[in-house]
Amino acid sequence: MTLIRPTAETAGASGPARRPAAGRAVALLVLVAVAALIPLLGPRPALDGTGEAAAPGVGGIALLRAALFAALCVPVGELFAARLARLVPGAPLEHAPRSWATSAAAVGFLAALGLASVVATGNLLPHHLSDMDVGGLYQSRDGKLALLEVNAFLAAGLCALSRRPAAQVGPLAAVVLAEALRAHPAPEHGPLVGSGLTLVHVTCAALWTGGLLHVLRMLRTWRAASEAEPTETAETAGSADAAGAALLGLYARVAAVLFAALTATGVWSALRRMPPGTVLDQLTATSYGRTLLAKLVLVAAVAVLALLARLRLRRAADRLSACVPARAEVVALGLVVAVSGLLTALPLPIRWS
Repeated sequence: MTLIRPTAETAGASGPARRPAAGRAVALLVLVAVAALIPLLGPRPALDGTGEAAAPGVGGIALLRAALFAALCVPVGELFAARLARLVPGAPLEHAPRSWATSAAAVGFLAALGLASVVATGNLLPHHLSDMDVGGLYQSRDGKLALLEVNAFLAAGLCALSRRPAAQVGPLAAVVLAEALRAHPAPEHGPLVGSGLTLVHVTCAALWTGGLLHVLRMLRTWRAASEAEPTETAETAGSADAAGAALLGLYARVAAVLFAALTATGVWSALRRMPPGTVLDQLTATSYGRTLLAKLVLVAAVAVLALLARLRLRRAADRLSACVPARAEVVALGLVVAVSGLLTALPLPIRWS
């Protein structure tokens, strides 16, 4: 028995209905991928016909940003999911999946280092070491924030290797703060408001994406551990399944709050950059708007998948069948991270005075 397959007793009751549901989830993801195809191919299709010009190397910058966001989500999600697991009665906490925090910190460090080199070259991709003015990083706001992210990921990696991995919270919070400040420079109208919105948005996104990924990894590990027990009985396997279902349900309740916060801050941030009277035009006439529209489609698909998972948790005979849409949700969230990386590299739809 695996996390997504019912037992012999429940197969007859819920098995036939589950396959069409899984098929619908796959079809939904295919449609969403097609809808998001243009921005995911890179900045050129998104810029086509808009009259906008992207900075040189915007594709590489978008890739580095996406890698940095993904590297942030993984350790944040591990800490978040571990915290939730401690609230589940009877959870086999001694069986934990291998941490990916160290590897994620290495990826984040390299991505942040690459972005710092871009800043040191005047926001251009460097071709030679001589192109970079490393000392100049300390002279500009963007340079200082880039160095902060580099050092923060390095510190997070060291904390992940220590006996107190929870100490990663500090360096990871520094990365989120640096991203919030970087996205809203001083010349912008109301930069503190924008930074506050981004701070909440990025934090909730990291908790949602990374948390779901690690919750699913924990469920698989718990089930594998129960199957490996030499004296395994149906009761011990059922206990692992019950703890897994309880953890997934607890995550779903918190994720609902995270989704509400994400939606509110995302809409507010978009309206700050695209005034209400111009939103419909800019969603199709600007590269930023097109990519934002693709992100909205993906987030809507994620919301549908999350709803399917929650319904299965409540109504299905095998509550762990909720892992099927939840895994599809992780894939969709990965696409959201990729689109978000591209969104930060594209020119803004309006210029702040």
